[in-house]
Amino acid sequence: MGDRIKTQIAIIGAGPAGLFLSLALKSRGITSVVLEKHTRDHVEGRVRAGVLERGTVAFMEELGLAARLHRECLRHTGVNLAVDGEVFRIDFERHTSASAVTIYGQAEVMKDLFAAASHAQIEIIFEAEDVNVEDVTFAPSLTFTSAGQRRTVDAQFIVGCDGWHGISRNLIPPHARNIIERTYDFGWLGLLAQAPPCASEIIYANHHRGFALASMRSTTRSRYYVQCKQPASLKEWSDDRIWDELSQRLGTSLAAKLTRGPTLEKSFTPLRSAVCEPMNFGRLFLAGDAAHILPPTGAKGLNLAVHDVKLLAQAFADYFATDSSTRLNTYSKRALTRAWQAARFS
Repeated sequence: MGDRIKTQIAIIGAGPAGLFLSLALKSRGITSVVLEKHTRDHVEGRVRAGVLERGTVAFMEELGLAARLHRECLRHTGVNLAVDGEVFRIDFERHTSASAVTIYGQAEVMKDLFAAASHAQIEIIFEAEDVNVEDVTFAPSLTFTSAGQRRTVDAQFIVGCDGWHGISRNLIPPHARNIIERTYDFGWLGLLAQAPPCASEIIYANHHRGFALASMRSTTRSRYYVQCKQPASLKEWSDDRIWDELSQRLGTSLAAKLTRGPTLEKSFTPLRSAVCEPMNFGRLFLAGDAAHILPPTGAKGLNLAVHDVKLLAQAFADYFATDSSTRLNTYSKRALTRAWQAARFS
């Protein structure tokens, strides 16, 4: 049997939720160990959303993570809607209290999180395989294999941040959880291109051929989506076919501004919503995609994970400082309120 690691919080998953939580706990003097089944390069390299809400940016500032973000991000003070080629803009500053959204890719967020975790000397164990969790009710422990050695983590609490396909949610017994889900009969075909965006702000397009989205990761890298049925193979959708479809759905004026640059990534994302109730059981808590997944239409995934983390970090801080379980006991209810709002919006 290998060595034993003792910590206050064991976190499964080193994605955004897991690393935000470990850093938030560290800032409150609470120890954690993070287990991740993939390599760091794999986690950093995943192509995900890039729209950060004001609350997410504020949390990054609070944790000292926002220096590079403020140097490199794009700030959007509005959004464009295109209907059969006719474009009109909604001005956030004029019509809402949210003056802007921030465009900063999740891969960049992950680089900042990993750098901060390394500086804070947070223990992240990559390529942790065959994770087994015992006794989430009273005295949690995790065993896993790392570099051919079986190791154990003893913790006071476990937090599952390992996504919808991870092991954490299924640690809640079937009789104690309820999964509410909806699967749509279409999805998004996404294209990431090394090309300047066709507009300075995001465009949502409604067209009789289907939905389209024109977004960006930077001033030189564009992200586009078209709604379609799930293809048998991505080969059905050549790059030229995607560009042609985008041109039709965005309309003549916007199509003239499309730059057909080299493709960096192409994928199909089935659209579904799923929420797990409750988001805790015994000494196990869920955060981020482990508890809820949403269609990417509202760009809520990362932002919702950060909201979960903020609630959970404060709840743990209260518990370890005052032995009060009030915030931990109400965490699921408070987190689910926001999750359902985001599900309806998305």
